[in-house]
Amino acid sequence: MEKSVRTVYSRHESEKIIEKSRFLTYSAHVESEEEARAFIAEIRKEHSLATHVCFAFISDKTGNLQRFSDDGEPQGTAGVPILEVLKAKKLYETAVTVVRYFGGIKLGAGGLVRAYSSSAAENLDGADIRVLEMCKEYTLEVEYTGIDSAQKYISSQSCSLLSSDYGEKVRFLVAVKKKDGEDFCTALVDHMQGRVKIDGGEEYYVPFKE
Repeated sequence: MEKSVRTVYSRHESEKIIEKSRFLTYSAHVESEEEARAFIAEIRKEHSLATHVCFAFISDKTGNLQRFSDDGEPQGTAGVPILEVLKAKKLYETAVTVVRYFGGIKLGAGGLVRAYSSSAAENLDGADIRVLEMCKEYTLEVEYTGIDSAQKYISSQSCSLLSSDYGEKVRFLVAVKKKDGEDFCTALVDHMQGRVKIDGGEEYYVPFKE
């Protein structure tokens, strides 16, 4: 059974000032190292005059593909702290970039770690976090006399009605969390007293709000 995956669903931006240094933080959903690096390059281009553009990302669903950069800050004071926030929040397929405009006051190693980790944490606290669940499509075929009963069942379940096709018979295409699929089908057959044909289809991840 594929595991559920927490991720940032859409881009989020935040800002904070620490000892006159300006920290701009961006987070985004990414599905590969290429996407992550393209996102970072976009931020770097937007802030070409920034003192540092530090980042960390986990760009897969397993946590095996992790990268980070201090971008000129003392080693271990920026990239790793950002990565540790991602890991602590159990976020995958997520990239975080923290842009720093130096304000003239040195923060020291401990201060930098706190600045970068807090910038990342506060940004992610405000981001739209979704849970990716593996879902399976089912085509439900019923006679016209069974439309109301089928629709009532579908509306009572935590599934997504993707389409309805009214031909010789009525076909509903629904997406159900894979872990719930067997129970969904068994209960539907019981609800329809056997007057339904069910065909399984594609499987894919779907984002759900926490």
